[in-house]
Amino acid sequence: MKLIRVNMSDKTIHQEPTPSKFMGLGGRGLIAMIINDEVPPMCDPLGPENKLIFAPGLLGGTQLINTSRIAVGAKSPLTGTIKESNAGGTFGDAAGRLGITAIIIEGQDLSGELHVLKIDKAGDPELVPASELKAMGTYGTVEKLLATHGEKHAVMCIGPAGEFRLPTASIQSTDTTGNPCRAAGRGGLGAVMGSKGLKAVMIDLRGDSSDAVADPGKFAAAAKAFAKAVRENPFSGEVMPKFGTAGLVAPINALGGFPSYNARKGVLDGWEKISGEHMADLIKKRGGKTTHQGCAKCIIRCSNQFVDQKGKYVTGSLAYETIWSMGGMTGITDLDVIARLDFLCDDIGLDTMSTGVGISVAMDAGYRPFGDGQAAIEMVEEIAKGTEFGKMLGQGPVAVGKFFNHHRVPVVKGQSISGYDPRALQGNAVTYATCPMGADHTAGNVVTEYVTGKLDPLKPEGQVEASRNNQITMAMVDSIGLCVLASSALSSPEGRQAFTDTVNAKLGTHLSTEELMDMGVRVIKAEREFNRKAGFTNKDDRLPRFFYEEPLPPHNTVVQITDEEMDQTFDFERIVAK
Repeated sequence: MKLIRVNMSDKTIHQEPTPSKFMGLGGRGLIAMIINDEVPPMCDPLGPENKLIFAPGLLGGTQLINTSRIAVGAKSPLTGTIKESNAGGTFGDAAGRLGITAIIIEGQDLSGELHVLKIDKAGDPELVPASELKAMGTYGTVEKLLATHGEKHAVMCIGPAGEFRLPTASIQSTDTTGNPCRAAGRGGLGAVMGSKGLKAVMIDLRGDSSDAVADPGKFAAAAKAFAKAVRENPFSGEVMPKFGTAGLVAPINALGGFPSYNARKGVLDGWEKISGEHMADLIKKRGGKTTHQGCAKCIIRCSNQFVDQKGKYVTGSLAYETIWSMGGMTGITDLDVIARLDFLCDDIGLDTMSTGVGISVAMDAGYRPFGDGQAAIEMVEEIAKGTEFGKMLGQGPVAVGKFFNHHRVPVVKGQSISGYDPRALQGNAVTYATCPMGADHTAGNVVTEYVTGKLDPLKPEGQVEASRNNQITMAMVDSIGLCVLASSALSSPEGRQAFTDTVNAKLGTHLSTEELMDMGVRVIKAEREFNRKAGFTNKDDRLPRFFYEEPLPPHNTVVQITDEEMDQTFDFERIVAK
């Protein structure tokens, strides 16, 4: 287990053993601890004191299915909070198989030059000048890097948005076919990478020096049992392989919780045209792929490859959140337009959610009509061109609201909500408000409880507890490096036990499932502690007023969770006392 420290100020690289205090942590959890230890809470997110961290999960590089996630973290230039965003593809598995605990990017190159960090199959890193990649999109960047250094590499890189240091800039990760269509999208971490003078990080896929597993036999048996639980779960075993996350379009509209027309309605007119079912039929008709292994070691195969009318590749893994942000929020019901917008965001290096919501705020303010797909495309292209409007849009929805003097801006801590309206899905209101990283559905999505009928989405009862439990679970899952879709198997006793057994076999421990969950509590406490030192209080754990005041059709409900209840979400001392 090793840390790789890269100082962009003097171009030095140091490798060191992972400190004992970080043992048993990976991904999001490791990032939370390093940032708390090493990043001044009041620092400029785009200054030299901030650090950008790439960390595979604790089980990254092992044979456990669906553990190829890579967590990326820093102090966010969008929210000012601590931030972890993770991506799929092949990078996390490649880093894990080299025994890399984390890559920490420090300092800042003030020369204006760009570099690529290249890690070979022995795990040895070097900085390579990359001035020829300046202003290049992510697809062109990856194509050039693989042509120069060989195809057997995983790449994470930024596009023009990251070089412009826009706070909605993403870091794009290559999938199994070498397309940079996976994104560490949220929080503007691409801007942090650009501020360091780093264009890309690439890792040889042929590495084979992963950390030892304490009990290989037990690990293999537990991994097999967990894979069985994932396949037998209806969501991960049936729905996702057929439709991917786009399969959520129909049920969320049925719940009246699909934020549409900048969150004015909970059902999109013509939602059937952008549903997962319709998309699958369209892709099949054109000869694309409805089921595709986009990430290393994935058995769910939720990915797809969307093609145009001539069968030419447009984008990889057109997923629910992008369909919602570029479709529901903007009123666009043309999948070809949405796919084009997805490609543009991936290539420019932009968070599709923040960008789509920013467009919807502009449309709501009257800049362009809802449903105008060509206008949306032109707005995104302005970001790549670096025009004044493009720079404003790239600052995120809050900046768009200020520019147009428009009050309906659906964000928390500066980060846009995702595709679940908090007025129709009350537990997600709690998650949006209290997540340490701003509105974030992956931090604790309560939608499963609603779809399965375990919880009434329109009533406040039980929502705080449901959000809290989901957030704790996901903090643990993000630290282990497990895909959120595969975590659905944790809903069964067999799946939970098998997952716990893999962790114990890896570490040589005897943790109970409850003790494993304590990892999630530890992570959230660390994140909240950083935010507290950065000046955040419980007053920041609030939704915009219109969510409390403007009823959402068709149920005509508002957020019913009180401020006092929000403040109890992570009052861990009070929870233990109860």
